Amino acid sequence: MSANRPAAVVVLAAGEGTRMKSATPKVLHAICGRSLVGHVVAASRELSPEHLVVVVGHAREQVTAHLAEIDAEVRTAVQHEQNGTGHAVRMGLEELSGSGVALDGTVIVVCGDTPLLTGATLERLASAHATDGNAVTVLTAEVPDSTGYGRIVRDAASGAVTAIVEHKDATDAQRAIREINSGVFAFDAQLLTDALGKVRTDNSQGEEYLTDVLGILREAGHRVGAAVAGDHREILGINNRVQLAEARRLLNERLLERAMLSGVTVVDPGTTWIDATVTFEPDALVHPGTQLLGATHLAAHSEVGPNSRLTDTTVGEGAVVSFTVADRAEVGAGAGVGPYAYLRPGSRLGAKSKAGTYVEMKNASLGEGSKVPHLSYVGDATIGDHTNIGAASVFVNYDGVNKHHTTIGSHCRTGADNMLVAPVTIGDGAYTAAGSVITKDVPPGSLAVARGQQRNIEGWVARKRPGSAAARAAESAHQDNQGDQ
Repeated sequence: MSANRPAAVVVLAAGEGTRMKSATPKVLHAICGRSLVGHVVAASRELSPEHLVVVVGHAREQVTAHLAEIDAEVRTAVQHEQNGTGHAVRMGLEELSGSGVALDGTVIVVCGDTPLLTGATLERLASAHATDGNAVTVLTAEVPDSTGYGRIVRDAASGAVTAIVEHKDATDAQRAIREINSGVFAFDAQLLTDALGKVRTDNSQGEEYLTDVLGILREAGHRVGAAVAGDHREILGINNRVQLAEARRLLNERLLERAMLSGVTVVDPGTTWIDATVTFEPDALVHPGTQLLGATHLAAHSEVGPNSRLTDTTVGEGAVVSFTVADRAEVGAGAGVGPYAYLRPGSRLGAKSKAGTYVEMKNASLGEGSKVPHLSYVGDATIGDHTNIGAASVFVNYDGVNKHHTTIGSHCRTGADNMLVAPVTIGDGAYTAAGSVITKDVPPGSLAVARGQQRNIEGWVARKRPGSAAARAAESAHQDNQGDQ
């Protein structure tokens, strides 16, 4: 739990985000496995706040439903009309007070479109707020180019914040200031509640500005302080697709750096993409062109890639997965997958098993040491240990209405070009002949042969394809054979 546990965190997520030019609400656009607001909620949770409120407005039904999926404890407040940031915070506090919550302590306000903001930075903000005894503490950042941002003006002697001046209102001297307002604040809860009731709307937008609270509190004799973010990129807000892509790149770099510092080898970070929810063990190896998504986990000494995409997939210790697409699959220790394999949901590979070249699996388990080496489809099946599935085999699991299951025992050998028509069971130690269509159960230790007898019709080509290249080749072969006799 955070040492400076706030009474509440209020996340502002009511805006429409028109510059995204999208039917999807801005805060629901995703990078690295989470929505923009999902990243902010996750960072806020690191503070263990007593209450977490997200203020919603535009497309509130979608946003509220999403929040319920990612964090069932999040409360929502509705800003029916977007009347400014001060109004949004007031709606958040009224949601709590209307439920009988009496806030005492610190309230932190964050923006729902800042996915790079970290829990560690919010912790430093809360700590500075408590240590300095401020009424409000602004999270600021020193940026290379402050054009367009509100400048932080400080008292030269005390370092206290005396004003936040918008770019359009700043003097030349103020425009030279590189410390800017991030839009993230820590407030004393009671002072914030009182000051919000005094915010006026006599401005060009006719809105309640949260930044006006700073002036109100300062005029009342309270101290306004600031905490500087260690990395100015953390405060970047997302307003369009260009900024979305840039934030995705920055967050991906951060995640890869964390993985590499924990003992993972990433051969080419420039072509490797991972989600925030991916986990690793030391000595995992990731080759170029790989995407690791969702709740994917790579165990120690596992190897993934190149050119693979794994979603919600577990890769066991020492397993090798190359040129593969996998979704909600389990790859056992020492198993091999690919190249050019497709593991669909429910695929489970036992230790030291193999799903090889051009193999597709779905809702199927492969026992320890068993192999599907190449050119096969395995669907709705259970395969025992140390069994080999011949090349070009198809598990015929769908009759057009229902899916059916195939069970193959341990130490079986199925022939190449088999059609296994479910429901069917092949017992332990059984064999099936190449080219067979298996429609009936095969007892343990049996050989199943299900194919027509071969019949050769002599002279067919000469009669049916006279004058063809095949006919001439056959005639030449006949003459050669007669000459050899």
